[in-house]
Amino acid sequence: QVQLVESGGGLVQPGGSLRLSCAASGFTFSMYTMIWYRQAPGKERELVAAILGTGGTTSYADSVKGRFNIARDNAKNTVYLQMNSLKPEDTAVYYCKAVYFLERREYWGQGTQVTVSS
Repeated sequence: QVQLVESGGGLVQPGGSLRLSCAASGFTFSMYTMIWYRQAPGKERELVAAILGTGGTTSYADSVKGRFNIARDNAKNTVYLQMNSLKPEDTAVYYCKAVYFLERREYWGQGTQVTVSS
């Protein structure tokens, strides 16, 4: 059974930091590209950051470059999103997704709420 379980969300003040985790099970984690998305109320879901299976290549949305860092630990089947210098506009539900492009397989987590507010 495939599972992606996000954790680490919460309420943080502007300028603060959070680290999100996404623990995976039920598939060969190292073969999948892992992607963090977010969706704010009334807005479309947007890609935040992505990392290839080997962990050597990453990509970020312009809005988070220099503030967020995506990393993965294939031994622990976990992907992380370190979020620094948080802004109120980072408030959203954050989701992780696993994608295996060659076979067009993808799995989603249930999301974790991040609220940036004073």
